[in-house]
Amino acid sequence: MPKSRNWSNTSAPCRLEWRPSRLLAAALLALGLLAAGSVLATEIPGRAAWPMAFAALAYGQWLARRELKRPGRTLLVPSGKGVALFDGVAMGGMEVQWRGPLAFVQWRNPQGLRGRMQFWPDTLPAPSRRELRLALINHTPAPAAGSMAP
Repeated sequence: MPKSRNWSNTSAPCRLEWRPSRLLAAALLALGLLAAGSVLATEIPGRAAWPMAFAALAYGQWLARRELKRPGRTLLVPSGKGVALFDGVAMGGMEVQWRGPLAFVQWRNPQGLRGRMQFWPDTLPAPSRRELRLALINHTPAPAAGSMAP
């Protein structure tokens, strides 16, 4: 009878490529258009309403364009003990919150500044969401440096 194989219970690190969300950009454009329409639907006089509506539409377009021009990023969550990396920089205190298919990642960089990013359904498909969830189950943050007694 052949011996069974030794199966490893460790997994490979989770590497995710983040890119700007076209879905978010479309939502920002739609909000700008709705804001312009709602300004025109109010009882504001026409001389004031039209510039406000144009400003709301232009601001929505500016936000959408700014979102689409953001550079792609890389998130690396190691399996087991270790520090997660965001574009090669250590992420201290990484937290992931889920809102349905949306993932919100928060962390602190080595200088103590807080960083945030969002994964929308078009930037993080279902298999990648599952991979991230599984990586977070197995991921235990690296222990903080212990303090020494005086």
